Amino acid sequence: MRPGPRNLITDVPGLLVGSAHDLRLKSGVTVLTATQPFTAAVHVMGGAPGTRETDLLAPDRLVQEVDALVLSGGSAFGLDACSGVADALRAAGRGFAVGDQRVPIVPGAILFDLLNGGDKAWSRNPYYDLGQAAYAAVAQGFDLGTAGAGFGAATGTLKGGLGSASCVLPSGITVGALVAVNALGSVTVGDGPHFWAAPWEEGEEFGGLGPAPRHAPSEAPLPRKRISEATTIAIVATDAALTQAQAQRMATAAHDGMARAIVPSHTPLDGDLVFAASTGTRVMADPLTDSFQLGHAAATCLARAIARAVYLARPMPGDLQPTWAAR
Repeated sequence: MRPGPRNLITDVPGLLVGSAHDLRLKSGVTVLTATQPFTAAVHVMGGAPGTRETDLLAPDRLVQEVDALVLSGGSAFGLDACSGVADALRAAGRGFAVGDQRVPIVPGAILFDLLNGGDKAWSRNPYYDLGQAAYAAVAQGFDLGTAGAGFGAATGTLKGGLGSASCVLPSGITVGALVAVNALGSVTVGDGPHFWAAPWEEGEEFGGLGPAPRHAPSEAPLPRKRISEATTIAIVATDAALTQAQAQRMATAAHDGMARAIVPSHTPLDGDLVFAASTGTRVMADPLTDSFQLGHAAATCLARAIARAVYLARPMPGDLQPTWAAR
């Protein structure tokens, strides 16, 4: 496997990503969409998720494709970003056709960043407008680190952020990951600079330090946030033609990447969730081998994207945690 030309989820042909954030609010939104509706699924492993329209992503539901996926800060308030994206899609003539009406299908997930030092004393929920702004910014290129849904994110030890990575399989199938890292656990080993995800790093995409000389002691970790304050929300995507059931299996496998990159992960206090997306433009020539490799690629890309999110985080006024670079 090798990274795609951008090392972003938008290396999957047809995918676009847009982000918007508010410096005073210290929060933001990221949206993934495509030139056409796409198959999507979801798998939740955290104990405290916050979501919109995830029930319709089950394989037995009427609607089999979506128009966009949204990752947002703001806890439950951030779910309003999906409404902003849905209205923007409807204005563009996108959505599930019902008679002469179009109903955009926009599942989303949120992370908790309400106690990160930003000004949360709004009189009107700001996430609808942030959703609209994120959709208006969709493109193949986008910023990582302190951006979008990861703008105000934090981990148990360091500032979090928005990350992405991609890879191309020997078959030519492309896989990518997009993640907002706001985890209870740590992405680095002990108090040092080395990332848990180091064995899967490509080149020097998050510093090229390699694995830690020695692992941290295996003592029982203590939570450094309170209940509901943590979540890592992600999207893995491919151009391989997948059913919803196959996409859900890819999302499930991708959680391995979260566990490789964040220690501990999937705790009762995290809302860890992975969406999967398939644009369906490439038929799997060898369904057995290709599906086997898809799960591994999704997990690997997600682990790398998580490390990149923290590695590329930038200091901002009012930060409550140091960045990786200033640790």
